Amino acid sequence: MQNAITHGNDRMVYVKTIAVADLPREVRDQAEGLELLYAVHDAEGQQLALVGDQKLAFSLAREHDYRPVMVH
Repeated sequence: MQNAITHGNDRMVYVKTIAVADLPREVRDQAEGLELLYAVHDAEGQQLALVGDQKLAFSLAREHDYRPVMVH
């Protein structure tokens, strides 16, 4: 998450669910039976992380001094 683009003091990132079935085969193969993953994106839309648990996505963002919000 070090490569995130930030503007001023805005350290917001967006967490959204991603259906594993919509991902490339190499990612699906690593999903270990999960149906959903959680992507963390910066304000510019760049994906910063892809994890298997919503709590982990939020914790990871906070650990890197970002303010995570869920996208519906």
